[in-house]
Amino acid sequence: MPVQGAGGAALACALALAAAAADLNGPMSSRPRPAASGAGMVAAPDGAGEAFDVNKLFAGTCGWCHSSGGRKAGRGPQLMDTRLTDAEIIARIKAGKTGAMPSFGSAFSDDQLQAIVRYIRGLKPEGAPQ
Repeated sequence: MPVQGAGGAALACALALAAAAADLNGPMSSRPRPAASGAGMVAAPDGAGEAFDVNKLFAGTCGWCHSSGGRKAGRGPQLMDTRLTDAEIIARIKAGKTGAMPSFGSAFSDDQLQAIVRYIRGLKPEGAPQ
């Protein structure tokens, strides 16, 4: 049944945008992700829960703003080749940046924060050997 009128046109446009978005493999996509090597895995604190996967963290949380796993600027800056020190990266994760990045406070253990820093330091352009 065709959609008619101004309201119908807006609905049709929204449906078309939703269909286009469904084809993207963004951070909230239900498409399977490529298998990651164990290099980004850190044990969960106190042995509780599953291991912390920094690649999965970036795909599901950080990728909303740091595009291409941090390799490109998006809503947030490119992280690859950052000039911030390790301590500055950790402080930014913990405290956030007003109006730009949420605060993650004590959401991550020291080992997990170090894994995130190693991930950022290890970023290479897409297609480059890791």
